[in-house]
Amino acid sequence: MKAIHLTAYGNPAQNLMMVEVSEPNAPSASEALVRMEYAPINYSDLLLANGVYFLNPKLPSVIGGEGVGIVEAIGPGVTSVEVGDRVTIPFRTFTWSEKVLAPAQGLFVVPPSVDAKTASMLNINPTTAVLLLDEFVKLKPKDWIVLNAANSQVARCLIAIAKSRDLNVVGIVRRSELIPQIEKLGVDFVGVESPELSKQIQIVTGGMPISLGLDAVGGPATATMASVLSPGAHLVSYAWLSGLPMHVVQGDLIGKRLKINGFWMYYEEYLPKIRAALTEATKVVASGKLTLSITTTYKPSQIKEAIEHSQRGGKILLD
Repeated sequence: MKAIHLTAYGNPAQNLMMVEVSEPNAPSASEALVRMEYAPINYSDLLLANGVYFLNPKLPSVIGGEGVGIVEAIGPGVTSVEVGDRVTIPFRTFTWSEKVLAPAQGLFVVPPSVDAKTASMLNINPTTAVLLLDEFVKLKPKDWIVLNAANSQVARCLIAIAKSRDLNVVGIVRRSELIPQIEKLGVDFVGVESPELSKQIQIVTGGMPISLGLDAVGGPATATMASVLSPGAHLVSYAWLSGLPMHVVQGDLIGKRLKINGFWMYYEEYLPKIRAALTEATKVVASGKLTLSITTTYKPSQIKEAIEHSQRGGKILLD
């Protein structure tokens, strides 16, 4: 069968290639055999392939952090899934392969109302969004949050799930031409990073506190976010799209007593909470309040082109 192997760390477009591998063994007790349908190329997959992620499998190795498939066989005693179920694949089971053996308890059965391409993208970005909104501040309806990289895939999930909870959302972008499309997502205010932004946000919020800031960028963007947060707020870093160290003005850090946290959804304390977060996120998707859009799909034999396209931007699925 076909699979995609990472052969060396660094330069994913050169070091990821389609190979022929043996079919998996029959599933043992607690396992299921899944025929993969779609798997996205995520930011985290590129980090892993570049050797700068929190996982470093021994190479050559299949990679791929999430995906969806159909259960083809189950091991003795498995009752959590049935043959024919469409399921998402749990963390630590790499998905860029025609078939995978996965722990059955970690499989999530997708409701019929969610199509396969959408289902392949449920496990990471929408689930991350739920956990980010749950784990740091006890938010109530009409509370304000602020997030940057508001046009990113995770931010779009955050906006939809926050609005489903009746939260108020400030989105920050780096280019003014992005403002109309972010406004269409339902944010209460979207602004461009600038010296005037803090005052603009204060006017829009009527001076109401912003107790949660979600930073995906790093660098000077973190300082911008810190400047609009309220005393005692949580500033959470969950990605580093700029590749730069976080900047925070000491006056904001000390004067506001900000709480700065790093977030990775697979920290041990979050693992027991992933299924509930995934369930909520899936309900928001199924309701139509969150659309997980894709740019295009590629076959495994086109992995080089798929990676290069993903690096230029857009949501790419492997078919």
